Amino acid sequence: MSVLLEMAMFPTDYGESKSAHVAKVIDTIRKSGYSYQLTSMCTIIETEEIGQALKLIEDCYKVLESLDCNRVYATLTFDIRKGHSNRLKTKVESIEKQIGEVSK
Repeated sequence: MSVLLEMAMFPTDYGESKSAHVAKVIDTIRKSGYSYQLTSMCTIIETEEIGQALKLIEDCYKVLESLDCNRVYATLTFDIRKGHSNRLKTKVESIEKQIGEVSK
């Protein structure tokens, strides 16, 4: 199974710039060992099971909670597909086969 999770998570109670807090979230994702892709608006992560993705979301929230964030905003989108893997890479390759290299 392949679980693609697109997420953004940040505190709303710490001024205009969120990069210091988001960096802590991204470091948590990086240390998880799951494949991920950081974009300017979200992070896309691939796990093998829904429980792994949900646990990672919880871990990311706990990081912000430990930094005394009183309010956290998060968006989550899932694409779950049985019998597949490595879709973080292969979905992009599928498009590139049709139109050539795309910006990553």
